[in-house]
Amino acid sequence: MDNIKKTIVLNFSKSMVYKPIVYHLVKDYDLEPNILKASINPNEEGLLVLELKGKRANYEKSLKFLKEQNIKIESVEQEIYKNEDKCTHCGACINFCPTDALYVERPSMKIKFNSEKCIICEECILKCPMRAMELKV
Repeated sequence: MDNIKKTIVLNFSKSMVYKPIVYHLVKDYDLEPNILKASINPNEEGLLVLELKGKRANYEKSLKFLKEQNIKIESVEQEIYKNEDKCTHCGACINFCPTDALYVERPSMKIKFNSEKCIICEECILKCPMRAMELKV
């Protein structure tokens, strides 16, 4: 099977706020969505950051469906990484990581970063006093 896991940003108009978009991605395209961030308000534009997992063919068909609904799609082709040369292992970043991608390794007490858990919220970049957490585009 040719499986895929991609993170995309969906921007949609206020008329689309009431449409069951995620439902269609699951039911019609057999995709597994993970909602990473959502800002959806009635009568306003919406923003949805989704990680979609499933068969590549279904993913491609779902993108066509989203475009037909006049939903703007942006691919997230960036990642967070930890610059070991800058990190002092102070731990300031770990309290703000919503997925525990940053954690304290015991007994060394060094800060470790698991990029598989990272949802690219960028909180660690904002909170790191040494600027050791960086965005790679």
